[in-house]
Amino acid sequence: MGMNRGDLVVRDKLIYHAMMGVCTPHFMKHLHLAWTENPFCSMEEIVHSYVPMSNESKQQKLKATLEAAYSKMPYKELSDLYRNKDIQILTILDKGYPSGWMNSYLPPIVVFCAGNIRLLEQPCLSVVGSRSPTAYGKAVLDEMIPPLVAEGVTLVSGLAKGIDQMVHSRAIGNGGATIGVIGTGLDVSYPRENASLQRKMMAEQLVISEYPLGAKPERFHFPMRNRLIANLSLATLVIEATEKSGSLITANLALQENRDVFAVPGNITSRLSVGTNQLIKAGAACVLSATDVLEEMKTQWD
Repeated sequence: MGMNRGDLVVRDKLIYHAMMGVCTPHFMKHLHLAWTENPFCSMEEIVHSYVPMSNESKQQKLKATLEAAYSKMPYKELSDLYRNKDIQILTILDKGYPSGWMNSYLPPIVVFCAGNIRLLEQPCLSVVGSRSPTAYGKAVLDEMIPPLVAEGVTLVSGLAKGIDQMVHSRAIGNGGATIGVIGTGLDVSYPRENASLQRKMMAEQLVISEYPLGAKPERFHFPMRNRLIANLSLATLVIEATEKSGSLITANLALQENRDVFAVPGNITSRLSVGTNQLIKAGAACVLSATDVLEEMKTQWD
């Protein structure tokens, strides 16, 4: 392996386990808490104290999975791979770790970053919406994004189809900053049609993932990804959303963490306005212009 796992400092041990890709976000949190309390705590003790794995057979399976990963993916080889790909690694122990994540229920312990990591220091607004936006949704973005960008707001979205892709593209087109949070490894593009946009953002903006290189777009990755989008920003703006959509998951996660949620009202006969209209009915702020968003955000900046 080139280096004994026991010789690693806590930060490197956390990074190593994140790079291996066999630890869930919940288990990564457990690792962090265990090593914060005792940096020399053994993996056997950690697994034994992991509540979801209280069943002995599950504990044995987890330990076997970890041991297999250790033998196949040595720390130095993985570290060199990420370094050679210019991937920066941010952990919950680092000075530049976003406060929004720090104060959330399930903060990401390790995230992989490609691009300008300084964008995390800027005031951020998450903007989400339908993967199949109407002409109305597109017009709303065209009207709202230029004033937001002009005020130095960094726009955060999920590099998915539709509204996400348009948020990133229009932010860049208006000379602004944007962050994409994805549910795959940084070397995987999903959907494939956003591959060139993702490469551009990794070079000039910022793309973040909680998942290691090679991680595929598993279905369960995306609700977890949504919590990072919701908690990174001061607020979340929903443009268009059906009654049951990933955008509403993101909005509800933001609400659960006591963050502001803005929604653009829509035609009551449109299925893509059902979600946003319901959010407004439930108490989300109804916004009719970028000014409405900026006025509220500036109270938090100050």
